[in-house]
Amino acid sequence: MQSSSITTSWNIDKILDDLNESGFALIDHLYSSEYISALVQECSSHLEQFRAAGVQNGVVSHIRSDHILWIDGQLPVAQQHIQFLQDLSQILNQAFYLGIKEVEAHFACYQAGEFYALHRDNAQKKNDRMISTVFYLHENWQEEFGGQLRLQDKNEHWHIIEPLPNRLAIFQSDLLHEVLLSNHQRLSITAWLRSSDSIWK
Repeated sequence: MQSSSITTSWNIDKILDDLNESGFALIDHLYSSEYISALVQECSSHLEQFRAAGVQNGVVSHIRSDHILWIDGQLPVAQQHIQFLQDLSQILNQAFYLGIKEVEAHFACYQAGEFYALHRDNAQKKNDRMISTVFYLHENWQEEFGGQLRLQDKNEHWHIIEPLPNRLAIFQSDLLHEVLLSNHQRLSITAWLRSSDSIWK
């Protein structure tokens, strides 16, 4: 499938099969190098606007220590990624009848020493998040940098997903997962495909 000029070719049938069998799928080399460079530039130029993700309504949570910036119309390059996810949502709706209507997303930055402990994005189906996605937009990565995604699939098997540049991880929002301790700056876009038009942050 080729959704737009910013993407490269990838196998939608394999993605659907993987999601059906294990609840998660990976797409490597998703975007063109030109688009990746523009996306990294947009993210990096706004790092001073990121805020601590572990602070909600003035209360500090110890489950995570990364920093985030919600994506809106002021970030036009990232909006193209959101459009891709909206197109993907329509395919997932046709395949799995998920009723996805909206995408919410933010940039995430994990500096050395930061993490996100074990959790579910839709614990006990208490919110409208159906599918979670993480797109890794740093340009270089080595295994010792850390920051891997550790995920339990729908068959209760554990996987370590390396945050390789230009990789998109897609998984059911009710699956247990965590971001392991980072030893180096790790940049990504986290997004949720939601079954509601009402987006809360």
